[in-house]
Amino acid sequence: MATLPAIPADEGAGRRWLPLVALIIVVLALAGAAEFAPVVMQRRITQGLINLVAVVGLYVFVGNSGVLSFGNVAFMAIGAYVSALLTMPAAAKGVFLPDLPAFLAAAEWPVLAGALAGGASAALVALVAGFPLMRLSGISASIATFAILVVTYVVLGNWTSVTGGQNSLMGLPIYVGLWTAAGWAVAAIVVAFLHQESRSGLLLRASREDEVAAVASGVHMVLHRLMAFVVSAFLSGIAGVLLAHFLGTVRVETFYLDLTFLIIAMLVIGGMRSLTGAVAGAIVITALTELMRQAEVGVTIGTTTFAAPGGLGDVLLALLMLLIILFRPDGIAGGREISWPFRSTVAAPEIQSRKPQ
Repeated sequence: MATLPAIPADEGAGRRWLPLVALIIVVLALAGAAEFAPVVMQRRITQGLINLVAVVGLYVFVGNSGVLSFGNVAFMAIGAYVSALLTMPAAAKGVFLPDLPAFLAAAEWPVLAGALAGGASAALVALVAGFPLMRLSGISASIATFAILVVTYVVLGNWTSVTGGQNSLMGLPIYVGLWTAAGWAVAAIVVAFLHQESRSGLLLRASREDEVAAVASGVHMVLHRLMAFVVSAFLSGIAGVLLAHFLGTVRVETFYLDLTFLIIAMLVIGGMRSLTGAVAGAIVITALTELMRQAEVGVTIGTTTFAAPGGLGDVLLALLMLLIILFRPDGIAGGREISWPFRSTVAAPEIQSRKPQ
């Protein structure tokens, strides 16, 4: 019969925290090394850290529930626009959004308050939308999350008086740099780890492994999915805030299919079943993207420029994702968490099948 997951006896409380410590060290080491890199490289790594926040946010729901979500980029868009409307200077709003309601037109919140408001707004939308949708499973749930993405895109793209429609909003405070992005990346990893180690996360993974057995054992699957969905949306909203205030502009087209498939590719390639996989996927794909960009720019020797054909990066990313799916379905991390050099542990306790005695 199927039993609920149990934490291995040899894995003490202290040892369970080692993956978190290791991942934080990796992120801080990456940011520290980038401090001495050229400005262009620093910006690339900063954007990679923002993507890491988005991937970790996606992992909170997808990794623990086993339901693939296409809607997290919608929460990034909500976070970005809410923060933009609350923190933009009133003069800039008067230029780009002349029909904005008075209470928003006059608002000039501190950037931290605006960021938290953006994340909270995304979480609130996830709570409302997720209440009926979390009762779905499998492909039905995935399609429903894609519907959230499409609806959000259409609403933001046509709500001209508030969002500017298809036009770009400019004049946002640019405060996201290397260490700001690294700090939020560490915070996202901590939040994801705490959820993963919580009772709710454990029960959610039970439903991921065997939905029928988990429900029969008394697991309130809908409630735990909804909790993960809300936490995931909050982190995704924060990622959208960081991206908007890194670029200094926000446009609805930024938060649609291209970014959706990039974030999903990072999670799939790294490994959906572990937090280590989410972090590894973001780092590997960021590095690969930068290498391909450099290859497409090319190297000039004498009067001849040697460059890779345009679009090669997208082709290699798709090929890598295909190879991972075919030959290593659990991703780079193999569904495991790093705990210390030369050692790995299973990412999350799984339901074990036992034969009747």
